[in-house]
Amino acid sequence: MTTPRFYPIGTPGQPWSDEERAAWRAARRPSRSYAEDVLTRIEALRPRVDVVDYAVIDHAPDGSYPMHALRSKQWDESLPLALVTGGVHGYETSGVHGALQFVEQNLADYDGRINVLVVPCVSAWAYERIQRWNPLAIDPNRNFVPNSPCAESDALMRLVQPFGDRFVLHIDLHETTDSDESEFRPAKSARDGKSFEEEGIPDGFYLVGDTEDPQPDFQAAIIAAVEKVTHIAPADGKGEIIGSKVVAPGVINYPCRELGLCAGVTRAKYRSTTEVYPDSPRATPEECNDAQVAAVRAALDYVLAHS
Repeated sequence: MTTPRFYPIGTPGQPWSDEERAAWRAARRPSRSYAEDVLTRIEALRPRVDVVDYAVIDHAPDGSYPMHALRSKQWDESLPLALVTGGVHGYETSGVHGALQFVEQNLADYDGRINVLVVPCVSAWAYERIQRWNPLAIDPNRNFVPNSPCAESDALMRLVQPFGDRFVLHIDLHETTDSDESEFRPAKSARDGKSFEEEGIPDGFYLVGDTEDPQPDFQAAIIAAVEKVTHIAPADGKGEIIGSKVVAPGVINYPCRELGLCAGVTRAKYRSTTEVYPDSPRATPEECNDAQVAAVRAALDYVLAHS
């Protein structure tokens, strides 16, 4: 069903001009601090992990953002390699804080068994403004592509490129929020000059596998671990979640590389994108973070058991 909802920037039916993108950016004000929430926790972790300063993203006049990855202290080149990413969409809070919580509480458990590289906040500007896009109104999670126009996506690709095909696992931590339907999807429709169609928001956790290599047993192992922490999203009346067929409880698949998604940034055999639902009355922020940690641990444990 097409909903005649008018987004306050732009003209219905016409894609945004540079002026309208600038107007959108000017209206986005910081409401939390990347330095206080993320960088302070990273600094506290320096004695326990290796911190990789992989980029500085300049979004003048709003500021520049130092980007960091965290990696296993006992890095061993003979071991397999796993990648954990969070905050590709800066407004998806538990992706950022779940990644940091995993490093603080659990990363050392995997020392000597698997090398883990964690990028807790891919999109710092968007984190501060609780936004999906970067300041150019570009979605990082559609721009993990060659010659990417998105600085955040390009920086992450440059970080992982030297590792080649060594990754065996990549788990990308996301959320699906009520604001997807109230703000971000209408904004996207306005930006692209298209009509907005409601999709609905699933109540609960789900996963997005990769249609290129879905690894159903791997996805099922993550779901089994997470359902001990929070509830799993059911399929809707059409057997779908956000317009995609449910292939197993709490699991849908996307063509990640074709869509330029972060989950396609490596050639890892095991790939998954988590989707936590923080607006559910049945979940607290702490449970959302715990669900992300449970997903990461389950993914790592599965890979170690099956590699």
